[in-house]
Amino acid sequence: MFSSRLPSVLTPNALARAAEAVRASGVILLDLTVTNPTETGIPYPPGLLSSLDDARARRYRPEPLGHAEARTAIAAQYGKSGPPVSAGDLVLTASTSEAYSVLFKLLADPGDVVLVPQPSYPLFDLLTRLDGVVARPYRLEYHGAWSIDRASLEQGLQPDVRAVLVVSPNNPTGSMLRRADREWLADLCASRGAALIADEVFADYPLSRRPDAASLAGDARALTFTLGGLSKSAGLPQLKLGWIVVSGPTALRDDAMARLDVICDTYLSVSTPVQIAAPVLLEHGRAIRAAIQDRITRNLSALRADVARVPAVTLLEPEGGWSVVLRVPAVPGEEAFVLRLLQDDHVVVHPGYFFDFSEEAFLVVSLLPDAATFDDGVMRLLRRAADGTR
Repeated sequence: MFSSRLPSVLTPNALARAAEAVRASGVILLDLTVTNPTETGIPYPPGLLSSLDDARARRYRPEPLGHAEARTAIAAQYGKSGPPVSAGDLVLTASTSEAYSVLFKLLADPGDVVLVPQPSYPLFDLLTRLDGVVARPYRLEYHGAWSIDRASLEQGLQPDVRAVLVVSPNNPTGSMLRRADREWLADLCASRGAALIADEVFADYPLSRRPDAASLAGDARALTFTLGGLSKSAGLPQLKLGWIVVSGPTALRDDAMARLDVICDTYLSVSTPVQIAAPVLLEHGRAIRAAIQDRITRNLSALRADVARVPAVTLLEPEGGWSVVLRVPAVPGEEAFVLRLLQDDHVVVHPGYFFDFSEEAFLVVSLLPDAATFDDGVMRLLRRAADGTR
């Protein structure tokens, strides 16, 4: 009766079941997986949401690609810190996840393939399946820094591939697209007739100096779609607004925009109030971004110092974003380690296999928790890792 696009197993995984059982016993867990800044004590400007109570928001004025005021404000944000973007290059969506769905509908027929990085965001598998698209992985490799394994990407880029997904900074590795990789990738996709989808939602959060980091926004060689959204750029995941910057050869770009107009007009999913409020929300977003940047920078610095004292653990240096990857001893294995950390030490982290790491043992830790929670949780994690090697 139900579509095969949905997972066949809907029961919670072992980690979720264990966390629920521990919480039910009354124990307070130190959550090092939190990715919602509104739940971590980040200060938000007073009166932030008053901009939603605008008289214009009470009038329904559907515009498939998004209201001009919102698109203009988002384009201005790009001009302040990155490549110039015009309002006419933008398409608004209700979220970045919806942006992927819109683009899969634009680019692919059922059964067509998109290339996705591995390791990366675990939702890609479900996002592609829900639109009848096949996700084929290409590898990211770590040699002191993360980079694209060009051989695996070229091997995967067969005629059935409609688009290549790039996430920069990547979630969870924190790796950023190098300028040389951008040039190679754009030329390769242009020559193979594949589109580029560049998820740059964490671009406002650098964690290391990378002078050769490069955005794909505005690139004109291949048909390119660059994604962003309020969830990360203004720390406002509860206000659903994402966007797509469309670029590429003029004829292809114009053709894509015309088709995107049809898709977006069919759903009209972006709410009027958040579009009307977007200029004010983006302006307030500067202070929120600064507070988040202070938090993640502080926590990463503390983590570096703590890990340096525990030879059994290696920090895989992130270049941007809100997460960090730790390598721990492979015995007793990722899942066993994470479950013991949860049940005995009352700390929640994500195992690397959630993000399709190809080997063990990796842990993914959020940099967003408040300092006290973060420091206590990291101390327990490192003690557990050190004990496991004795």
